[in-house]
Amino acid sequence: MSSTSNNAAQRLFVKGNYTSTYREIPTENPGHAWREGMVSGNGENGYITAGSPYSDTFIFQNIWFIFPSIEPRTIPQELTGQLDEARENVFNLNENWKIKDASGNRRKRTFYYCYHPAHQLRLNVLEKGNPIHYKRWTNFETAETGVCYTDEKGDWLRTSFTSRADNVTITKMLSSSQDAKLNLVISIDDISSMHGVPNGLIDVQAMQYKKLVDADCHYIAQVAHYPSYEGSELARGGYAGVTRVVAVNGRTERILLEDSEESMNVGAEPNPAIRVIDADAIYLITKSDRTFAMGELADFRAMTAYEICGQLQQQIEEVLGRYSNAQGEFDYNAALSTHATKHGALFNAVEFRLGEQDASSQAHYAAPAPEAIENSEIINMQRQAANYIVPAFMKKVYDQGRYAMICCSGTSAPRLYGMWTGEWNSGWRSIYTLDANVNLQVAAMNTGRIHDAALGYITFFLRNAPDFAENAKMAYGMHDALQVSVNSDGDRAMHVEYDNDYPFQYWNAGASWCLLPIYEYWQCYGNQQIPINSNMRMENLQTILGVEDGGLSDEAFNKLLNKGQLDLQEEILLPLLTKLANFWEQICTPEYYTDAEGNACYKKGKHRLEPGEKYMILPAYSPENHPIGYHSTITANATMDIAAARDGLHMVIAIEKAVKRKGYEMAVEKWETLLTQLPNYVYDEDGALREWAMKEYVENNNHRHLSHLYPAWPAYETNDDTGLHEAARLALKNRNLYNTADDTAGHGWMHKALVAARLKDGEEVVQSLLPMMINQGYYTSLMTDHDTNRRCYSYCTDTLFGTVAVVNEALIYSNSAEIELLPALPQHWKNGSIKGLMTRAHVEVTELSWDIEKGKVAASLCVHSPQRELKLSLGLAWSKAKVIVGKEKTIYDYKTDKVSLDVAAGTEIVVVYTI
Repeated sequence: MSSTSNNAAQRLFVKGNYTSTYREIPTENPGHAWREGMVSGNGENGYITAGSPYSDTFIFQNIWFIFPSIEPRTIPQELTGQLDEARENVFNLNENWKIKDASGNRRKRTFYYCYHPAHQLRLNVLEKGNPIHYKRWTNFETAETGVCYTDEKGDWLRTSFTSRADNVTITKMLSSSQDAKLNLVISIDDISSMHGVPNGLIDVQAMQYKKLVDADCHYIAQVAHYPSYEGSELARGGYAGVTRVVAVNGRTERILLEDSEESMNVGAEPNPAIRVIDADAIYLITKSDRTFAMGELADFRAMTAYEICGQLQQQIEEVLGRYSNAQGEFDYNAALSTHATKHGALFNAVEFRLGEQDASSQAHYAAPAPEAIENSEIINMQRQAANYIVPAFMKKVYDQGRYAMICCSGTSAPRLYGMWTGEWNSGWRSIYTLDANVNLQVAAMNTGRIHDAALGYITFFLRNAPDFAENAKMAYGMHDALQVSVNSDGDRAMHVEYDNDYPFQYWNAGASWCLLPIYEYWQCYGNQQIPINSNMRMENLQTILGVEDGGLSDEAFNKLLNKGQLDLQEEILLPLLTKLANFWEQICTPEYYTDAEGNACYKKGKHRLEPGEKYMILPAYSPENHPIGYHSTITANATMDIAAARDGLHMVIAIEKAVKRKGYEMAVEKWETLLTQLPNYVYDEDGALREWAMKEYVENNNHRHLSHLYPAWPAYETNDDTGLHEAARLALKNRNLYNTADDTAGHGWMHKALVAARLKDGEEVVQSLLPMMINQGYYTSLMTDHDTNRRCYSYCTDTLFGTVAVVNEALIYSNSAEIELLPALPQHWKNGSIKGLMTRAHVEVTELSWDIEKGKVAASLCVHSPQRELKLSLGLAWSKAKVIVGKEKTIYDYKTDKVSLDVAAGTEIVVVYTI
């Protein structure tokens, strides 16, 4: 390999990953090969690339692409009328009661729309050789993926990225050898040749599409029309993906490849392609989008012009012109630089290192530079280390997780697959699952300083909030309240996916859990101005942001739109958290209550609680478990609900006190009173926190879900309540002892790891991370599967993103005005450092380093909040510590485990601990 190609490759390995193997995606029976591909994205557009030297594929992505289901997404009208019946039967322990449809039959669950890929572009090199020195890589700082190799013709380099600045994907192909020329065919694969097309929940083959190449060979495109299902907003809709081809010093020609006679391909010329001959370089610029106005499906076959393709071509030409010189030469590096400035700032905001020791250290503590180890090797190293986490592997997957989080952030929240799929009918339709998966995927965005992720998440919540309000109205007859659905397909999130086995319409904790990341963003960064964008659904924003049913007045709403941004405290958190609190207030009825002895009681017409009585929360659903001997999952007083109610009320009280709107004192008093009337937690005979606060139920610990440990994570109650902390610890222990059947799901392990971090148990953190690491959780791309054993064959990013959150929580615990350093440090993590984490105390930990063998911990902190008291502690036993505060270098020497400081914004704090 020439020095030019080799240096380019090595430069990209500094912060990134690489492998010397690839898995080509065949045109027939591709299976799951795409999952080994490397990924990039900007939160809206992106791609997966296999990295094959001679028959490479780019599977383009758009986070909004969803294929309609045949059933309309509407809440059944009969749902509202079933509430009283549900409450009565749950109270009477009638496990045989069934959720019914309008005909009185047991309800059949219907489904949301399914995420799907854009076009799959194939690059077929015409003169194949015998490649040596092959490498493919991902650069974490630039979000570039690349391939380099040498063969008989020369040295070859191919790099790509999806721009955060220009919202297109750009690919560069060239050779560093003077006489080597690029000769290849650029084509689009048949949709039916991609994995998952037949035999799924969605009928892909009911769609029609075409492949297009213009006469000048500038563009190759795919345009598609969705099936016209009655009631679907996509009945006249479709999507398109367009790739611009720029050949330098070569020529292009339009060719027709063999017709595969695919039924859904209705193009007049089914398989046009572009052949590039003797080019010095080739640049590809790609963008995709969808439309709701493709026209009638019956007219699609005869169409010859497509508005969406024209719009995409215009946008691509603008990018091409922006980075071309006077001679019309495209400047790839200029386009990359504009993008990399944005992406690199997000990635480099945090830096994590682990286990860097000298050669005399024990072998499994020593960490060779992770960038020096290729992916397959580092995965095998970890699989052989059954009882500890290899430091180089931990570092690599932490960085990969941060990288991929950034790549699918900014436009919306991450889907189950992040934003990447190479198949149709993907697992769980790659929707947004809000009772664990999305919650895990965004758990690190605030402390990890990925601001774009927070903005995308806020957009996602506001986009779906009107459906959340409709859920509360239809399931419970509530007004001015929110109930988050378990799932969303990105466009809609109403109660449709429910039945007797999965009574999602009675899952109550979602709004608290899903608003918590927005509240934590406020804790970390203070009040912010959030840009308004069209993805928030302007037509519904007016009502949802109003605290009262009528929403904002037209005048007030127009004024808000003209401002162009939303105040995080007053215009997002206050109205949404008030609607959340309204939900908890309205679900509580004095007719159903527990007496002073904790007995479940019902009294028709009862108007208020008496001293010692508590509300019952029913119906309830603790995913996806049920008590022993009671086989219905529709229950009462789920501990998750109690914790979520408490947490939600604490959030709205804090925001009321921060905003101080007129009359806020009355609101605070109302919510504080409701807190005292919520059910108490209940403990089992061994002292463990129970999953249901009901005497009538028997605990069932043979289950992977940890919903009842909500007080530990995502909430914070166990940190300041030693009794609750111990009860949660015992509950986690019982899950470890008795869950024998269902322990493959990555989200279960990540949830457990986060709970363990909050319970300050570093060894449990490691034992919860290891199952995905030592089995088949990771692909050679370092992306992750849904399971330890690929049982469901479902690509899934909750393990990858959740691992980042686990590391952050194990190293730094924080809540308002409270920081604990190294609360759950695993014993094998002998030394390391992390830079740049933000805390929920609005204090940045600019650096935290530790070396257990040398007996030292050092930290530098910068206070960003207004003047306040800050409680600082360390999660290990220390003989002495020194805290140096501010420019005056005020020194605090202490031997206790906590110190309280009065600090102002801008204060620098240096902490040195000695064992």
